[in-house]
Amino acid sequence: MSTAVAPPAEPTTTQDQRILLEGVPWARYEQLSACFEGSRALRLTYIDGSLEIMSPVGPTHANWKQTLCYLLQAFLDVNGIRFYGRGGFTLTQPGRAGGEPDASYCIGTDKPVPDLVIEVVDTSDALSKLPLYQSLGIAEVWLWRRERLELHVLDQAEQPSQCSYRLSAASRLLPDLDPDLLARHVRMPDQYDAVRAFRRAIGG
Repeated sequence: MSTAVAPPAEPTTTQDQRILLEGVPWARYEQLSACFEGSRALRLTYIDGSLEIMSPVGPTHANWKQTLCYLLQAFLDVNGIRFYGRGGFTLTQPGRAGGEPDASYCIGTDKPVPDLVIEVVDTSDALSKLPLYQSLGIAEVWLWRRERLELHVLDQAEQPSQCSYRLSAASRLLPDLDPDLLARHVRMPDQYDAVRAFRRAIGG
């Protein structure tokens, strides 16, 4: 009597899947962006001829992003700071760079370009979007990488082309925010409990 043997299970991964192409013309990036406009299955990033095609895998990426956004919004609400969520719309510097952040916010007033961008980086070799954000003058980029929060603050210069990001222990936009406290609550296993605990910790 023969025994049926089930085929081996497909390998699973929790990291984003990534393809990097070099020497891609800007026009080709625009064509591909139009084909996948509105798609959440693929994200395209273009920097100076390098095209990254990213496919988020599993719930981890979305969970980190959403928890971080909820906590930031709780801080802004408790402190009476007006804000406008801009979501993950595509930002471009025509001819040179284009990409879609995980989330973005205008602080104080609504603006065409956000003040703050949030990125969740699941792979160490992901194409950096900092040159794009720098060229647009975005004041801060928060990277959630390896379960740690990195604050990249744009240093101002007389010439916009000379501005650059530096890692900072504090936010210039939100100087009363404790980044370590925020990060500890992002790492909590339950999103609802994390937001409630964070609100209590900041007096909300």
